Amino acid sequence: QVQLVESGGGSVQAGGSLRLSCAVSGTSFSIRVLGWYRQGPGKERELVALFTSGGDTNYADSVKGRFTISGDIAENSVYLQLNSLKPEDTALYYCYAATPFRNYWGQGTQVTVSS
Repeated sequence: QVQLVESGGGSVQAGGSLRLSCAVSGTSFSIRVLGWYRQGPGKERELVALFTSGGDTNYADSVKGRFTISGDIAENSVYLQLNSLKPEDTALYYCYAATPFRNYWGQGTQVTVSS
């Protein structure tokens, strides 16, 4: 059974930093994409950042220059460094993994930024 285990969420003041971690286990197929999505209050789930086995990296415009994604597809791990946090970054952050056959999601870790 595939599991994505996230950690590192919390509550910070605006301008603060957090680091999210995610470990993926249980998949028999090679992961092609690792990343993070988020869903804020009353909003739809949106891409934050991801990287592919081919070396491509993609960020949402709203987080460019503030957030940094890192990790190792071979080790099934992905991290998200969140700097210069803003109240609008408040959301449930989901770890995401994709194999050639399906997508997987973590349970989410809450990030709350106060002004």
